[in-house]
Parts: sequence; structure tokens; C-alpha cells
Amino acid sequence: MNIEAARERLGPVRDAVHRAVVGRETAVDRILTGLVADGHLLLEDFPGLGKTLIARSFARALGLSFSRIQFTADLLPHDITGGEVLDPARGTFSFRPGPLFAQLVLADEINRAPPKVQSALLEAMQEYQVTGEGGTHPLERPFIVLATQNPIELEGTYPLPEAQVDRFLMRLDVGYPTREEERAILARRKERKQEEADVPRALSAEDFKEVQRAVEDVEMDPAIEGYVVDLVAATRRDARAEVGASPRGSLALLKLSRARALIEGRTFVLPDDVKAVALPGLAHRILVKPEPWIRGLRGRDIVQSALDQTPVPKVP
Repeated sequence: MNIEAARERLGPVRDAVHRAVVGRETAVDRILTGLVADGHLLLEDFPGLGKTLIARSFARALGLSFSRIQFTADLLPHDITGGEVLDPARGTFSFRPGPLFAQLVLADEINRAPPKVQSALLEAMQEYQVTGEGGTHPLERPFIVLATQNPIELEGTYPLPEAQVDRFLMRLDVGYPTREEERAILARRKERKQEEADVPRALSAEDFKEVQRAVEDVEMDPAIEGYVVDLVAATRRDARAEVGASPRGSLALLKLSRARALIEGRTFVLPDDVKAVALPGLAHRILVKPEPWIRGLRGRDIVQSALDQTPVPKVP
């Protein structure tokens, strides 16, 4: 599939999602970019802003199998991975897949799960497989985790390990709707006379995999590659950062900027593509030193400083 054909396939996907999701243009576009780049996404925002609705809408529009896991403190690894179950007829054990065996998995309130569950999820996110007593079981691709967490409710939660946070391609927020958007939400609910919005399928899972493969055909000029490396290096040199972004951050910018270029219908990456994905692609990978953190400085501030200070290359 060429770049133009891939872009044309994605237009109906965005339209289908917006049949259920009112407004939130930036959030929807960034999530679409992350999905096309084949990465896991972390939505960190307040309850009731439509995170679950967005995830389910994308799954339907892209023709992906979908499961939602409500993470709680009493969850066990086999509750999400599945496990060996006795077959009485044969007298043998067979593996019964858990809810992780879907192509788009909504991990709701991910930070409420204990460390053992986080470890099982981390293997699935990194290795695209689940290991149980009976061996290793591969996950069907695409396999994408769209996780949510509430940034203000910390009681009964387990902070995500830094290694797991780094596995997310982007960390995003959804944001509150405008007054006009919120009125449109009410009007649509009255009009359809039911809670669920009808989201048509715009692509098949196979078509979507073709779109993802087309990202590899997007070119990145060596000067822009250098710009990506310099941006990431600037986060490491910042005196306010305990730990800057790793080379995984550079790879994230490569994947995201190429995906954004494809969505825009271009066969090449522009510096503006890198700028557009730098904050959601890098900020969560940075650990801020205690004193600046207490004063309110966050990873996004360090990334913004890197963007402000790093010279933008001129490409033909």
C-alpha cells in the first residue's frame, strides 16, 4: 500500500470515531498517530472525559478485536493473561486465553494493579507474548495497549515502574470539551435515544496492518534524524533532569513523526512533524530532580526547553 492510499484509508477512520466522540480533535489525531505507529498509549486524565469511549470507537473503526480490563488491587496475573484449565473429557490441561488476547486492549486505571500484574502486562507490551505454566503464547498483531490512569487519585494505587512507563509510545491527555462541544454531546445523546453510539467499521484489521507497514516507506532526511538525536540529547543535558530520554525516545520520535507524515499524505518527514510529537513522545520518559519537581517543573517543561533551544534544520 502506498502513502497516498494509506492516507485515504485513514480519513474514514477519523470520521467514524467522531460519530461517537465530539470534538477532541487534537487527542483523536494524536491517538490515531500512535496507533498507526503501532505503539502503546497512556491516557492520563480525569474521569468522565471519554477515554473508554475513544478506545472502543477506534477498535470498531479499525476492525480490531477489543477488550477492556478494569485494573484493581486484587487482580492476579492469570486474570489478564489466562491460564491452564483442565479438560475433563480428555483429562489434560489446555490454555484458555485471557482478556489480553485482543488486538486493542483498554487497561483501565492501570496504576491500580499490583506489581505482579504489571510485570505480566509489561511482557505482553514488550515481547508481544504471554508466558504461562504451559509455555509461551504469542499475541495477535497488531497488539496495542491503551492504558488510562487518574492523575489526582493516588489512594490504593501502585506507581507504574519507570521501565513500563518508557514502553508507552506516547502519554496523552483528552481535556475538557468546549461549551459548544459539550452541548453537542447532549444533543447527540438525545437524538440517538440510547447510551451507545454507532461507530461503523472503516477498515479491516488486515487493511490497518497494511497502513502500519506503509509507515516504513516514509523517508526521513539525515538532517532531521540529527535533529531528533539533538532533541533527545538536550533532555539529558538539562541540569533539572535526573534522567533524560533514552534512545528509545529517539526511536519513538522516528516512528511518530513518520506516522504523522503518512496521515498528512506526505512521503517524507518535516521538522514540524517532529515538533508535533515531541511533547507526548518524550515528556513521560524524563525524571525530574526533586527540587525542580517540588516547584512544579515536569518532564514536558524540559522537552519544551529542548525544542526552544535546539536549532531546526533546513531541509530541501
